[in-house]
Amino acid sequence: MVPWGRSFEEYQAMFGLSEDDLNRRVLGCGPASFNAEATGRGCQITSCDPVYQFEAEEIRRRIDDVYPEIMAKLQQRADNYHWDSLGSVEQLGEVRMRAMSKFLSDFDVGIREGRYVSASLPTLPFPDSGFDLALCSHYLFLYSDHVDGPAHLASMRELCRVATEVRVFPVVSLDGKVSNHLDQIMTALSADGINVSLQPVSYRFQKGATEMLVAKSV
Repeated sequence: MVPWGRSFEEYQAMFGLSEDDLNRRVLGCGPASFNAEATGRGCQITSCDPVYQFEAEEIRRRIDDVYPEIMAKLQQRADNYHWDSLGSVEQLGEVRMRAMSKFLSDFDVGIREGRYVSASLPTLPFPDSGFDLALCSHYLFLYSDHVDGPAHLASMRELCRVATEVRVFPVVSLDGKVSNHLDQIMTALSADGINVSLQPVSYRFQKGATEMLVAKSV
């Protein structure tokens, strides 16, 4: 488990979220502050992630344990990223830690309210079309060397089962190149009758990551 949460503003940019999108039933993921901040704005957000099986203090300790290692890797690979908005590795670390602190502050309440659900792809404990929009951040396609093609397809089909629209960002792998699973996933989903497309996003951090995959049930 390597928790690395992103902010509400980053989610908006990564997924091109409009105010209309935020008024829908949304499924999110990860130790991000998106759920906490969106809930504070009156949005209807549920998040699912295997990290939610742990207690808040356990997650906090894990964040503290892996943070120096993540920062060192980012420093080594700094040329793979755009620093126009975030400025530096140190500033990025501050943004991530603020996001994860907001998540942790909200976690216990969110668990009681059912907003954080411990689950992992490719099997989710939600009804068919239980959400209007599902957001998958920095898992599918990014880790193409660790998650094979069949697992990608099963995961995408499951997301399309529980939500009428799915957005996935990024569609590049860790090397910044378009995932070698992307074409086959888009072809298979199209054959399932799902409308798939690549759409540009305004978010810029990892070089090469400029688009999201959008899958809509017809």
